[in-house]
Amino acid sequence: MDPALLAVAFGIGIVVGLTGMGGGALMTPVLVLFFNIPPLTAVSSDVVASAAMKPAGSWVHWRNGTVNWTLVKLLVGGSVPAAFLGVLIAHWIGPGPEVQAFIKHALGYVLMVSSAGLLARAYLRLRERAQSRDGKGSPLPKERPEVIARPIPTIIVGVVGGLMVGLTSVGSGSLIIVALMALYPTLKASQLVGTDLVQAVPLVFAAAIAHLIFGDVDWSVTWPIIIGSIPGAYIGAHISSRVSGGIVRRALAIVLMIAGLKLIGVSNEWTLVALAVALVGGTLAWGLIRRSLGFSFFIHQDKRRKTRPTKGD
Repeated sequence: MDPALLAVAFGIGIVVGLTGMGGGALMTPVLVLFFNIPPLTAVSSDVVASAAMKPAGSWVHWRNGTVNWTLVKLLVGGSVPAAFLGVLIAHWIGPGPEVQAFIKHALGYVLMVSSAGLLARAYLRLRERAQSRDGKGSPLPKERPEVIARPIPTIIVGVVGGLMVGLTSVGSGSLIIVALMALYPTLKASQLVGTDLVQAVPLVFAAAIAHLIFGDVDWSVTWPIIIGSIPGAYIGAHISSRVSGGIVRRALAIVLMIAGLKLIGVSNEWTLVALAVALVGGTLAWGLIRRSLGFSFFIHQDKRRKTRPTKGD
């Protein structure tokens, strides 16, 4: 068993525990780029490993009642058959370098879409905080209104997510959770995560069964992922209250963007340029967005202001 793969799986498990997403989006490109595992094998092995890990987190939300079962049924109705179809498409394209190149490029583009989705999610949360603070627009109610299901758009989200998981192993968390935020803005954060985790269980199981049928899974890769990531996710969940989830998600967005660029064949030089722009330009842009919404440029300035004693204390 490869100790390096165990260590990487442990680290990615921590990220998943902290953010609730990023498992397939990080693990599959790492397997392809750093362990030289063929893309189809990497996707298959990661999907099967995810099928072993997903039920644990889902059970917690099931027990706590933070699952919208109407949305789960609609999503699963679209995602499960689409996941089978995604695996079939990967094999229909043909064996050998063609299918590997297709999956590699598809994965790269999906990662960049996931990166943009994470940033959009962070912006929407910041804007919601600003509206709640100064009463602009509709004030946030103490009790959120009942979520009314939108069947057709929700099923379409499930179909797209299922196809992406079948093809690339990415999408059960990072893509679907962003789509749910857009479709159901009144859904509580706990229900958002819980609904996404529970619908991902049958979705990932469907994709895993399809990959097992076609015999693409490399168990020498799958077992280290399972063994390393489960304790990592457990630790990440426990330290999530001590680390800013927003900072972790923005860092994850940069990692996904860089991995996506490499997978579609961007040179090292241009990838480094993109990284520099993301780190410097992204930090400045985020600070300006915070200022435009009435927050301090850096988050630590807001925290310092809250703890500063007022006159007369």
